[in-house]
Amino acid sequence: MAANSPFDCVLLDLDDTLYPGNTGIGPALKRNIDEFLQSIPQRKVLFTNSDRAHMKRALERLGVDEAVFDAVVCFETMNPHLFGGEAREERVDGGDHPVVVLKPAVDAIVAGLRAAGSNPRRTLFLDDSERNITAGKALGLRTALVGKRVRSKDADYALENIGALRRVIPEIWGVVAGGESERSDHSIDKMPMRSDLDSIIQPTSIQA
Repeated sequence: MAANSPFDCVLLDLDDTLYPGNTGIGPALKRNIDEFLQSIPQRKVLFTNSDRAHMKRALERLGVDEAVFDAVVCFETMNPHLFGGEAREERVDGGDHPVVVLKPAVDAIVAGLRAAGSNPRRTLFLDDSERNITAGKALGLRTALVGKRVRSKDADYALENIGALRRVIPEIWGVVAGGESERSDHSIDKMPMRSDLDSIIQPTSIQA
């Protein structure tokens, strides 16, 4: 863990965040991602709405080993009830159907927080979706909107691409540019995160 860093965990979206979706995946991109994933000292959690098969294909094409992440939250882990679980939602007509949980649903963010295992205020969430960023911020996460030059209302940071991470958020590495960060409001709440997130969060789901 980097000394003096306000972050204990980094939650990373996959598509259009970890890598840009509008460019080919070449050796240079692979090298940059390798150097980026290996340099972050915090716990790293991949947090994607994609299913495991897509996630594995994307990482394979990037040449990135899934093992570089401390945990992965994907479609299957957010929706265990679709693969043999019991959770179902009752319909008005008396029938029932499975509920699909995806970001930005609160249930999905809670899954990410559980995988992070850290205080939300000491967890940095990177995503390219403003809706996902808003959902993360509502649950106390520090947020970085990727693919934008300007922060949205609920984003603490904005990055044009993941390559700008060290410049925009040097605090990850315990470094403050010029002795002071562009955003120095890191009065992070150091109280331990509650062991049972459900006691402070009322989960909701997105229906399929």
